[in-house]
Amino acid sequence: MKAYTITQLEVTDPVPYEAYRKDVLATIAAFGGRFLVRGGKVTKLEGDWPFPRTVVIEFPSREAAEGWYHSPAYQKILPLRLKASRGNFIIVDGAE
Repeated sequence: MKAYTITQLEVTDPVPYEAYRKDVLATIAAFGGRFLVRGGKVTKLEGDWPFPRTVVIEFPSREAAEGWYHSPAYQKILPLRLKASRGNFIIVDGAE
C-alpha cells in the first residue's frame, strides 16, 4: 500500500532551505518517492491551516517512506530544513 508524507511548513530562512531543496530530490527518488504537491497555492476552505506551504510526497509503501526519513542521506540534510522552517510532518497510509 502506498504511503504519503504530508508537510505543512513556513520557511523562516530561505538560504538554508534552498540548500535543502537542492539536495532532497535525490534522497526521495532513492526510495521510490515522488512529489505530488510541492508548495502550490493553498485555498483554505475550513478550519485552521497554520502554515502557508504544503508538501505531499508519495512512496510505494510505509516502509519506503520511513526508510527515506531515517536514511543517512536524508538525516544529513534534515538539519537544514529544521533550521530554515517550522511546521508539521506526518506519514499516512494511502487508501486501498
